[in-house]
Amino acid sequence: MFVIKRFIIAFILLVLVCGGIVGFNLFRDNAMQQFFATMKPPAATVSTTIVKPTEWTPGVEAIGTVSAVRGVDLTVETAGIVKDILFHANQKVEANASLLQLDDAAERADLDATKAQAALDQTALTRALELQKRDVGSESTLDTARAAALASASRVNRLQAVLKQKLLTAPFGGTVGIPRIDLGQYLSPGTSVATLQDLETMRADFSVPEQQLPLLKIGQTVRLGIGDGELPFAGTIRGIDPKIDPTSRLVTVRAEVANPEGKLTPGQFVQVRVELPEENEVLTVPQTALTSSLYGDFVFVVRPAKPAAANGAPAAAAESEEKPATDATKPATEAPAAKPEEQSAAAPAEPTAEEQKPQLVLAQVFVKPGRRNAGLVEILDGIAPGDEVVTAGQNRLSNGMSVAVDNTIDPTKPANQQAAQK
Repeated sequence: MFVIKRFIIAFILLVLVCGGIVGFNLFRDNAMQQFFATMKPPAATVSTTIVKPTEWTPGVEAIGTVSAVRGVDLTVETAGIVKDILFHANQKVEANASLLQLDDAAERADLDATKAQAALDQTALTRALELQKRDVGSESTLDTARAAALASASRVNRLQAVLKQKLLTAPFGGTVGIPRIDLGQYLSPGTSVATLQDLETMRADFSVPEQQLPLLKIGQTVRLGIGDGELPFAGTIRGIDPKIDPTSRLVTVRAEVANPEGKLTPGQFVQVRVELPEENEVLTVPQTALTSSLYGDFVFVVRPAKPAAANGAPAAAAESEEKPATDATKPATEAPAAKPEEQSAAAPAEPTAEEQKPQLVLAQVFVKPGRRNAGLVEILDGIAPGDEVVTAGQNRLSNGMSVAVDNTIDPTKPANQQAAQK
């Protein structure tokens, strides 16, 4: 009997210990679950901007190729050996300036002989005319002399033209390129000698989709840039191809731009923007504020959090109802004085500066984007003027998340530029 009692007592103690362990584990898991469920993540720091209507300058953007308005590859018209090169690389020459001389000794000798024969034929023609006036010479003799004189004069003109072809001259003023020939080299007709480009005025050829063709017209302003994001060069549209390419559905446009400093080079790729009439009251946000996803384009809007009801309010109201009212007939001196500890506990704590600031949360708003220009994107639907939109840090944000706004850093500007401004 004594052994059975000991066994029962040991069993009861074992059950109590196991139950305590299991209960402690359940209590611990429940406390941890409640702690993590009620724990608020720290507010993420973001930069924002206020949406407001702005002036918008729409445009048609494209990529073009620059070429000189007057630019050719100089070639020789006749065969010969290079006798003298009269230019050097990057030399600025005037129109009709001599650039290359081919060996013309044989042609000059032929010209001298032909001139002598022409003079002789002209003398014979003069003599025949005198005889004809005296009615001594015949008509056939005069016709033969006249034909011989004309043939000699034609041969002289021909040889002079050949001599002129032996001398290469500049068809217009400009900058000549690197010589592609050497002294003593034999050149055949059509051999390229050098390039000649007039860099004062350039033209840019670019293509735009057929849907944007109605927006273009002759005389519109065109801005050009080399590729660093800026468009410092201004020009005008000089020509629009009346035919659309049926394969690519693009139309070719040509613009002219002044190039007095020579910063544009023929053959260079440039960014082209045709400026359209200015528009007012257009809602825009920085392109960094817009996020694209499979479900659409959206932005994060910062809004004040809704005030939550105090947890202890109902209990406090019930406690005040249970307490008996103070007897007004009793003098105030008979009322028990409150202890200092009770007074300090009853007085509410003053909120800190951080607590006085309204809590900010995020709202994910899907929008309809439109045109883009100079780092801005037009918003057609989804937001209204006055909304505060997040411009940086969207990849770590979520809907309903608490945030803190810090606009000391502008994501649209380089970091080194902002550090220099501080």
